[in-house]
Amino acid sequence: MDKRYLILEDGTYYSGIRFGSAVTTTGELTFQTSNYGYQEAITDPTNSGRILVFTTPILGNAGISAIDYESIDPTVKGVVINQLDYNQGIHNDLFNLDAFLKEKNIPGLYNVDTRSLVRKITRRNVKKASFMDANDQHAFDQIKALVLPKNLASMVSTKQAYAAPNVGKTVIVLDLGIKHSLLRELSLRKINTLVLPFNTKLEEIMSLNPDGVIISNGPGHLKDVSAIKSVVEGLMGRIPLMAIGLGFLITSEILGFSLTDRTRISFYGTNFPIIDQNKRDKLKQTSMNVQQLIEPDTRLDNYDFNEVYYELHHQYVAGYELRDIPLLSIAFNPEAAPGTKEAVVILDDFLRLMEEQKNV
Repeated sequence: MDKRYLILEDGTYYSGIRFGSAVTTTGELTFQTSNYGYQEAITDPTNSGRILVFTTPILGNAGISAIDYESIDPTVKGVVINQLDYNQGIHNDLFNLDAFLKEKNIPGLYNVDTRSLVRKITRRNVKKASFMDANDQHAFDQIKALVLPKNLASMVSTKQAYAAPNVGKTVIVLDLGIKHSLLRELSLRKINTLVLPFNTKLEEIMSLNPDGVIISNGPGHLKDVSAIKSVVEGLMGRIPLMAIGLGFLITSEILGFSLTDRTRISFYGTNFPIIDQNKRDKLKQTSMNVQQLIEPDTRLDNYDFNEVYYELHHQYVAGYELRDIPLLSIAFNPEAAPGTKEAVVILDDFLRLMEEQKNV
């Protein structure tokens, strides 16, 4: 068994046993609270550039399935876990996690005190870390000098437009880091989907005469996608618009809402209960992969809502549907993956929004 180290930017380190690839990488430390769906999390484009620290005690026993990819070529920078299970039980016909990470050139580390590591991430705001073979001064100097990339959405976005044809309404997805499961859910609703690069111009989008536009989830921070803001702003009010994750942050900034401090708390995992403001008997358990939500301050009073979704742990706003313009914006993932599919009905709400706009 090969010993390796996770070197943190604050000068500390965690030792563990290597699995997956032996490459040296640097990324943004992010914890993942899901107790299932590790393949979906690892292959989610929103996790591009991140080192995922899983809080569930053991990983590997479910194997890797051909239908659970969220992208074919994952771009996470590493996986950190407590225990690794090489025995997949009844799933022995599937690829195992160790072999999968080797093939995708992603390093892994197990036998790590992940509970302590997550506390450090959340309480001390330690974000940058590297997988290295040594824990000497040279390793610490290296991580201090390395700069994390800031253009992650552009890196994971499609470079060429493509279609997922169907026979229903035509919806454009502006790809900031689209997941396969979102395309699957749109197809189940007979939506004719056109996926466009993140930097597509407003005129190009409108020239395709879509029934609606989705701004997808994706990696990075708001400041890194400022160029997209003007396009989204140009779409608002002209066409039914749905925004997810990073898209939710973009629309919320345009509307002037106060976002939470991303250095204090983030929302990664599958255990986020959401309640509808206007349907108090409707509680949804959702998955999120977003750094900020909305502070429930008086700026919300400036708008008229059909619906507001609150995250129950902290009472932050995690989504909304405006009444005066056709906009549905949510921080949580309606397609889940990983997570329960209790929020998938939001996609049906978007279909309703497009139908209502058609009849105006």
